[in-house]
Amino acid sequence: CSRWEEEKKEDGIKWMQLEHRGPYFVPPYEPLPKDVQFYYDGKPLKLSLATEEIATFYAKMLDHEYTTKEIFQNNFFHDWRKEMTSEEQEIIKDLDKCDFGEIHKYFVDKNEARKALPKEEKQKLKEEADKIQEEYGYCILDGHREKIGNFKTEPPGLFRGRGEHPKMGMLKKRIMPEDVIINCSKDSKIPEPPEGHKWKEVRFDNTVTWLASWTENIQNTLKYIMLNPSSKLKGEKDWQKYEVARRLKDVVHTIRAQYRKDWKSKEIKKRQRAVALYFIDKLALRAGNEKEEGETADTVGCCSLRVEHIQLHPQLEGQEHVVEFDFLGKDSIRYYNKVSVEKPVFKNLQLFMKNKDPSDDLFEHLNTTFLNKHLQDLMDGLTAKVFRTYNASITLQEQLKALTNPEDNVAGKLLSYNRANRAVAILCNHQRSIPKTFARSMQVLQEKIDAKKKQVEEAQEEVKKAEDEFKDTKDAKAEVNVEKKKKLLKRLEEQLSRMNIQATDKEENKQIALGTSKLNYLDPRITVAWCKKFGIPIEKIYNKTQREKFAWAIDMAGEDFEF
Repeated sequence: CSRWEEEKKEDGIKWMQLEHRGPYFVPPYEPLPKDVQFYYDGKPLKLSLATEEIATFYAKMLDHEYTTKEIFQNNFFHDWRKEMTSEEQEIIKDLDKCDFGEIHKYFVDKNEARKALPKEEKQKLKEEADKIQEEYGYCILDGHREKIGNFKTEPPGLFRGRGEHPKMGMLKKRIMPEDVIINCSKDSKIPEPPEGHKWKEVRFDNTVTWLASWTENIQNTLKYIMLNPSSKLKGEKDWQKYEVARRLKDVVHTIRAQYRKDWKSKEIKKRQRAVALYFIDKLALRAGNEKEEGETADTVGCCSLRVEHIQLHPQLEGQEHVVEFDFLGKDSIRYYNKVSVEKPVFKNLQLFMKNKDPSDDLFEHLNTTFLNKHLQDLMDGLTAKVFRTYNASITLQEQLKALTNPEDNVAGKLLSYNRANRAVAILCNHQRSIPKTFARSMQVLQEKIDAKKKQVEEAQEEVKKAEDEFKDTKDAKAEVNVEKKKKLLKRLEEQLSRMNIQATDKEENKQIALGTSKLNYLDPRITVAWCKKFGIPIEKIYNKTQREKFAWAIDMAGEDFEF
């Protein structure tokens, strides 16, 4: 049997044996050389070690747009001042008077120097990193040597957050062994903490799969060291996730009939649940958990939508019953969409919004616990998230069927694949900001295309000349020459077509993040089957890491796999 289908353990038990070295801690701070100075109000100022370290975090980010944002600057300055000595606090009172320029230049130069190292130096550095990876990057789990995902603690620095996160710029503190809980098996060799330190706790909990954990200081959330996605444990979990989504396929029609019926329910609670479920199903919205007041960014999901997040339009842009959504979703990413909904949904929303303030909950009788309990009753293992996985995967499969032209060359087929993937990313609202280098790299590509067009035109002239010559001389040598010139022309035309496809792809993709759905929402067997069916090398779609993560699917799926 393959390693994906080994013996099953009792429910809830994740391993019998777990042994590892504990996390690898980031090396301590190295002070700046004497000649690299910080200036305050134009005068050099020697900083204490802790203050200097935090100054370097800001200095390194000077060329990043984060440091231009007021909220980032304020959070940084507030946290930085907390760590200063009382003398420093007396002097440093205004961020605008701080000059980090010299420190910034020092790190830029250091970076350039590292890039310019001779090959053997680079090789030496790589060998050192590999040694650490060998020592800390693997664990023994039930007799298998498994790769660990993130075996290093995160280095201290300034919090960035995604979207417009209100805590950006805050100080992410250094993780110490005293912060860390170790999890391993009782009879294993328990990891040693670094010299002079001790662990916060060592526990032997085989109902969880993490190896170590700590609480990070900004969001107060738990961080874990987990196995690498390519490990057997993660692979099984991934596979099961898609199997649950495939089970939804068989009952989704019943569920849809049920929530349609519930739109007319006598109980308002049921109506709200049914409208929310329609959004989760049709728009792939996230469920949206309840959150503690003031602890994080004001982001919402379906259940936590407020009246101010939607607008109703009986008619808009030639469509009827349009709901206009505008809210910040997970990671403070804005969700903006105008959707024509079914009439009973529209009527219900009007009812739910009646006599309410903008800041009132849209579904005040609904929370995720109530919703997920209902979903569990409809199908074992069903949660709101399964709808996202199901709708993403089914969309990819249908789009691939609709868009792939078997006659296309590999580049053309890959464009179709990326378009299908884009349809999913748009459904899931996976956006990115336009990359900083986008305009420049697009311009470079356009210049290449223009140059190639010129070559094609010249080659066309050459073919014509050769044909005329052959007409005049009827000579065998001239005939060979015609063929040669035609071949060249054909090759150049293919190159031009590839470049044009690349430009189309790049332009369509500039604001869309494909990675999230590819890694988390799309059953990899759909992609593997498509590649096998159309003779596309799998590495054109999945890089090495992704191929390792999806090894189970590459093993399992034949070309006729149907999600």
